Amino acid sequence: MSSETKKIKEPFVRIIKRDGASIGNKVLIRVLAIVLALVVDAIFIFAVTGLNPISVYGVMFNGTFMTSIRFSWALRDLVTLLCIGIALAPAFKMKFWNIGAEGQVLAGGLATALVMVKCGQSLPTPALLLVMFLASIIAGGIWGLIPAVFKAYWNTNETLFTLMMNYVATSIVACMTNIMRGKASSLGKLNMSTQAGWFPQFFGQRYNINILVVFILMIVMYFYLKYSKQGYEITVVGESENTARYAGINVKRVTIRTMLISGAICGLAGFLVVAGRDQTISTSSAGGQGFTAIIVAWLAKFNTFYMALISFLLVFLSRGAAEIASAYSLNDYAASIIEGVILFFILGSEFFINYKMVFRGSKQKEVQE
Repeated sequence: MSSETKKIKEPFVRIIKRDGASIGNKVLIRVLAIVLALVVDAIFIFAVTGLNPISVYGVMFNGTFMTSIRFSWALRDLVTLLCIGIALAPAFKMKFWNIGAEGQVLAGGLATALVMVKCGQSLPTPALLLVMFLASIIAGGIWGLIPAVFKAYWNTNETLFTLMMNYVATSIVACMTNIMRGKASSLGKLNMSTQAGWFPQFFGQRYNINILVVFILMIVMYFYLKYSKQGYEITVVGESENTARYAGINVKRVTIRTMLISGAICGLAGFLVVAGRDQTISTSSAGGQGFTAIIVAWLAKFNTFYMALISFLLVFLSRGAAEIASAYSLNDYAASIIEGVILFFILGSEFFINYKMVFRGSKQKEVQE
C-alpha cells in the first residue's frame, strides 16, 4: 500500500440542515418567497392576459379589504379553516397523519343538521344548540376514533384509512340529504320559517359567534399542546414511540385520545358551519378546507397563533383570486394559477428555512490506498 495525495473535487453545491433559523431569518425568507411569487405571477399575468399586474394585485387586495362586509366575510371563511387546522394540530404533532378532516367535518355537520330537523320543534333554543353541539363532537370524534383504533391495535396506514373515510362520509351525507330533501330540488336552509337551531345574531352577524368560539379554541389548544401533560405525551410519541414506551407512556391510549380530540374538533367545525354559517348541510359543506388545513397546520408547526396568520393569508389569496376572475372575466383556472404560484413559493420557502446551500470549490485531501 502506498500513500498518495489525490485531488477530490467536492460538489459545487451541498445542501445541509440548518441548526435552527432565527425568527428574523424565517420572516425574511417567507417575505422573499412572496415577493418572488408576485414577480412570477406578474410575468404570467402580462404574458397571458396583457393586463397591468399592479392593477390585478389591486383587485386581489380589494377582494378582502374593499369594504367592511368583505373583510367580515374573509373572517367568516378564516375561522372555519382555522378551526380545522387547530383540530389537525395534535394529531400531526403526534405524527398521526389525519387526512380525514373533510369526513370528520361532514360527520359533525350531518349530526348537527339531523338534530336541527328532528328536535327543532320540541326543544327550546339553548337546549337545542347544546344537543347539536354534543351530537357534532360525538360524531366527529367517532369518525376520528375508528382509524385511531385500527392504527393503535393493528398498525394500519392512517393516511389511507382517514382518506378513504372522507369518501364514506361524503356518500352518507349525500344519501341523508336526499332523504331529508324529499322531492325538492335542493335541501335549502333548514328550519327556514322558525330558524330553530340557528345561531342568534351577535354584533350583527350569526357567524360572529364562530369567530369567538374559534378564538377561544385557538388559545386553549396552544396551552394544551405546550404546557399540559397530555400535550407533552403527544410530543414524545411524535418524536419516538419507543422513547415514549420507555418513559412509561401508553402509546395506544395517547393515539386514541388524541384522535378523539382531533375528530371532535373537526365535528365542532361542522357544527359551526351548519348552525353559524350555512344553516344547511351538503357534500360541499367542508369545501375542501379539510385538505387546505393540512397546509395551515404544517406551515405553522402546530402553533395555533401562527395558524391564524397563515389561514388569513390563504383566505386572502382565495378571495383575491376569485375577485380577479370576476373583475377581468378570467376563467377560474387562470385565477387559480395566480393563487397556486404564491402558495407554491410559500411552501418552497420551508426548504430554505430548514436547509441551506453551501458553495465550495476543490480541496486537497489525503487518502490512503
